[in-house]
Amino acid sequence: MTITEVSRRYGLSADTLRYYERIGLLPPVPRTAGGIRDYDETSCQWIELMKCMRSAGVQIEALIEYVALFRQGDTTLGARKQLLIEQRSQLIARMAEMQASLERLDDKIQRYEQMIAEKEALPQG
Repeated sequence: MTITEVSRRYGLSADTLRYYERIGLLPPVPRTAGGIRDYDETSCQWIELMKCMRSAGVQIEALIEYVALFRQGDTTLGARKQLLIEQRSQLIARMAEMQASLERLDDKIQRYEQMIAEKEALPQG
C-alpha cells in the first residue's frame, strides 16, 4: 500500500506516518526498488497498534522503547511485557481519574437539573 492509501485508511497524514517511522515509533517500512514506501500487512498492524496506544494516552517515548526492544528480538520478551504492564497500570490510573471526574460532572449536572426543576415548580407571578 502506498503512503497515501495508508494515510486515508488510518486517518493519519503522510507527514505523521513518515515522522513515526523516523523517530522509531514504527519499524522501518518496506520499500519498492525505487525507494517508495510499500506498507505491508505487518506495517499496518504496527500503525494500528500505535494509533490504539496513542489514543489510550501512552507516551511516545514508551512506544519508541517498545519498538526498539521488539527489533532486538526475543531476548527482550520479558522487558516488552514489563513495559506493557507498566503502561497498563498507568492507563488504569488515568481511567480511574477520568471516572471520578465523570461522576463529579454527573453530580453537578444532577444538582442543576434539580435546581431548575424546583425553580420551574414555583408559582409564576
